Order: sequence, then structure tokens, then C-alpha cells
Amino acid sequence: MALQECTRINVPLERNPYEVVIGEGMVSAIGKSLAAMDVRKGTKVLVVSNPDVAAPYGDSCLNSLRTSGFDPVLLQIEAGEEGKTLQTLSQILDQAQQQGLERTSLMLALGGGVVGDMTGFAAACWLRGVGVIQVPTTLLAMVDASIGGKTGVNHPKGKNLIGAFHQPRLVAIDPNTLKTLPVREFRAGMAEVIKYGVIGDPDLFARMEKAVNLSDPAAISAAMLHDILVRSAQAKATVVAADELEGGRRAILNYGHTFGHVVETLTGYGTWLHGEAVAIGMVAAGRLAVLKGLWGEADQMRQVHLLEKAGLPASWPNLDVDAVLTTLRGDKKVRHGRLRFVLPTCIGEVVIRDDISDSDVRECLAALA
Repeated sequence: MALQECTRINVPLERNPYEVVIGEGMVSAIGKSLAAMDVRKGTKVLVVSNPDVAAPYGDSCLNSLRTSGFDPVLLQIEAGEEGKTLQTLSQILDQAQQQGLERTSLMLALGGGVVGDMTGFAAACWLRGVGVIQVPTTLLAMVDASIGGKTGVNHPKGKNLIGAFHQPRLVAIDPNTLKTLPVREFRAGMAEVIKYGVIGDPDLFARMEKAVNLSDPAAISAAMLHDILVRSAQAKATVVAADELEGGRRAILNYGHTFGHVVETLTGYGTWLHGEAVAIGMVAAGRLAVLKGLWGEADQMRQVHLLEKAGLPASWPNLDVDAVLTTLRGDKKVRHGRLRFVLPTCIGEVVIRDDISDSDVRECLAALA
């Protein structure tokens, strides 16, 4: 694969700009990509992956790095959401110490969002910050988690409460890795793609509505998949570049996540995949928007139908309302004691509201029951 054949999306941050490179065969060309960035030959690279990903792609990644003159070592961790803990983080840091990673060394995340988040956080912590390369292998990680520099692990009382912003030096997306992705994982990633349609890309939303099947990756054409990857990555890059540390507008990327994180926390990490919880959260946020008069029932049903077309859940689980409110108040998006909700006003536009009361949430959950 010639690197120039890839689609390149610039993330134009003021201090640490980088590229998102999308192209078939990127895993087996990762060494060439790093060499093209003038990464010094002999650089030690700690490749962090998980068994399900390392089995089909680990050797290809390591061989590419070695062929280009780098010194890679592979660490496999358990990548379930329930394992996204400080204990797993310690495994990565222990390996960094054992391998003698220096400030010029790199960590490379080869896997889904959990691997990417934990590897990025470990890179931010080790020697107060070493470079990280993101090579996402799930749809969700490709369109969301790998771009933007959010890293972290879960706390027992909330998702991603422990973490740091640490931008990658490169995001390398290889659509071929989706061929071995379980269908449920692919569908979970579609939740984030649909999110981009709701918050800012009505054309993408409409195109997906016209698709015959969004729930089976084998039924989606290569052209449409490429369009999904490029448009989603571009949307994320644009928002991140405008608000790197989520001080304002970047919060729109949390659409569906506020309620979604509640679902993940109260049902136990791993019960729902992250994207599935986001889908449920989008339906809840949409219902809240209807109750607040921000958008109509027709738009809400368009959102529900598209999520269902992608094989995603659209029903609120049976959760204790008081526990929901307590979990919401512990969310990391709280500002001065007020929780910010991202709510849609139409397909393609959202607003950030901090005037949602407990009674509003109770009414919303009652309407979802």
C-alpha cells in the first residue's frame, strides 16, 4: 500500500497537530507511517493490545515496525469495560518500566476504545508524557475514541472519572480490521456515527436512513463505509480543533453519553457495550428534548428508527430513578453543581443546557418507561 493513497484528515491543534490516516492495510504499513514522520530508528515501541486483536493483527503490526527499524514489544491486556481500571493501567506502566521506555519511546494502542483509552492514559503518565500512536480496530474507536486525546480509566462510581487529555501523534485507521469485528461491536460503533448525524451532519443521517441495512457490516458497501469513516473522523477533528480541552463546544460530542454513562454505571460495566449505552442515552436525551419543546416527536422517531435499523437498543432499562439522579450528579460534566445536557433541536443541530431539573429528569424517565 502506498501511503499517499490513504485519506488524510488533519487535526489542526495549535500545539500538537496530527493526522488521521484512513486506508486499507494501515496495520501492515504502520512502520512506514512512523518512518515518514521521522521517528528515530531504534525507537522502542510498546504495543498494547488484547488477545482477540493481537491474534489476527499483532504479528503484522510488529513485523512492520521491525522492518522499518523500530524496536517493538507486545503487551496483551484484557480489554473489556470491566477491566478499564487502575489495576490494568499498572500492568502497562509495569511493562513500560521493565522494557526501559524512555521519553523518546512510544506506546501504540492496537485495539478498541478501551485499549486506546488505557494506553493513552499510560502514555500520559509515563515519564510525565510519552508519545502515543492510536491504531483503532473497532468502528467505535475509529470514529470516536481514538481521535481527540481523551484518555482514562473508570472509577467504581463513574465512567472515565480518572484520566487526562493526551493527544496522539498519529491515528491510523485500517478498515480491513472491521472484517473480524463481531457484529455486535460493529453495531455499537454505529451509535457514534448516528450521533454525528444528529449533532451536525444531517446529510449523513439522511443517507443512512436510505440504506437498506445498517446492522450487518457485510451489507454495507465499501464506499459507504469509507464515507462513514471519513465524515465521522472529520466531524470529530473539527470539533476537537475548536475546543481541545472541552471548555465549551466540544461538549456536543457527549450527546447520548450523559444518560449512557448512567446506564453503564448502574447496570455494571460490560452489561451493555459503550455504543449500546450511548444509543439508549440518545433516545433518552431526545425524549427530554421533546418534553422541553426543543424538537418534535417526528425527529425523535427518526432517531429511534435509525438506531433500531442499526440493530441498537432503544429502550430505557429498569433503573431506580433516585440512583439515576445520584449518578448524574457525579458525572464529570457537572459545572458548578449543574449538569450540562446536550439536547437536539433538529437533525443536525444540538444545544447545551444546564437548566434541567431533577423533576425534568423524572418526567423524562417516566415517559421512557
